[in-house]
Amino acid sequence: MGDAVIVNGYSSEWLAKGFDWVYPAEIVGKRGETASGTVVQIFSQDGRHMGVGVASAGKVAVRRFRSDAGPVDRDFIVGRLAAARARRSVGSETTCWRWVHGENDDLPGVRIDVWGSTATVAIDHPSLSFMIPWLVEGMTTDDQFETIWETTRPEHNDDRESPELGRCIFGEGENATVVVKELGLSFNVQPQMGLDAGLYPDMRAVRAWLRPHWDGKRVLNTFAYTGAFSVAAAAGGAARVETIDLAPSAVTRAQDNFRLNGLDVEAHGFWAEDTFVALDRFRRAGTEFDVIVVDPPSFAHGPTGVWSVEKDLSRAVAGCLRVLAPNGLILVATNQGSMSPKEFQKLIKAASLKASRRLRLVHQGTTPHDIPAALDFPESRYLKAWVLQG
Repeated sequence: MGDAVIVNGYSSEWLAKGFDWVYPAEIVGKRGETASGTVVQIFSQDGRHMGVGVASAGKVAVRRFRSDAGPVDRDFIVGRLAAARARRSVGSETTCWRWVHGENDDLPGVRIDVWGSTATVAIDHPSLSFMIPWLVEGMTTDDQFETIWETTRPEHNDDRESPELGRCIFGEGENATVVVKELGLSFNVQPQMGLDAGLYPDMRAVRAWLRPHWDGKRVLNTFAYTGAFSVAAAAGGAARVETIDLAPSAVTRAQDNFRLNGLDVEAHGFWAEDTFVALDRFRRAGTEFDVIVVDPPSFAHGPTGVWSVEKDLSRAVAGCLRVLAPNGLILVATNQGSMSPKEFQKLIKAASLKASRRLRLVHQGTTPHDIPAALDFPESRYLKAWVLQG
């Protein structure tokens, strides 16, 4: 049997369906070496071979990389990397995209993002670190990248601490800002900051859908971060865009992105303040907006305590509905994977009742094709992005 783990019937059932995680409580036996970072065979209690994975000391005890008995070695990893690349074609208008999306590209726990001539490799757990040299080798066969960073990504994406500076694993490693394009628009990003790079490509398809809806409109972008939606709106001909974020540094980055695209910063509003304070100010002034974006972080520290999307999303949407013009559009989005679509709908419905605004769902946004969702990995369908008319 060699190095192996034996899993219970529940885990065997899910592995047979294509789910590649084994949790600690599902392991009922071990053989040989099973320390974190060890490649292990996976067996059911009745002796069936369920594949080969990498043992971990984290919340996921084993990540399965293949369903047969073959090796998890350099050739295997490089081959999976090439297969993921072959599935993607983003075009010349976009230079920031995801090359590997973890379990959805048959490389569980591994994410690779491309930022022009720079790339980042993020692994969910240190047990996968032995693969990094193979990943770098597979990424650098065509001289596409000048620099590759290894960045941190908390397991299950549930760590609430700020991202840290990454480690250079290829190239010069200068801590520099990189200019990338999304749908023809330019953005300053800092790939070495990982989750705080400055742009979220998983919202690219949603921004593309909104393209025809900006022209001549009054737009409010709440929880705006570095202003990707604001840039898209202003470039799309919006009459005026109000950009709101609590962090002054984020608002400054949004203004820099406006200038990068030749947009007039003075023609639009930028506010480093709490979204709820801004919404109340607009309401009292009688200001209305034709399009509102509500894409808050899952967790954040604000002036009134900790923001939680489960606790506070409904209140934020209700506040936005009070300043939404008749027949206006509101985008409500969250990447909180633990929130079900049913709960998401419930929070929006509660907001509509509180604000006495009847809403109609006109579009359900999805991640773009380079951030796919495998049907046998439900955790990948984390994004909820609804455009509603009220």
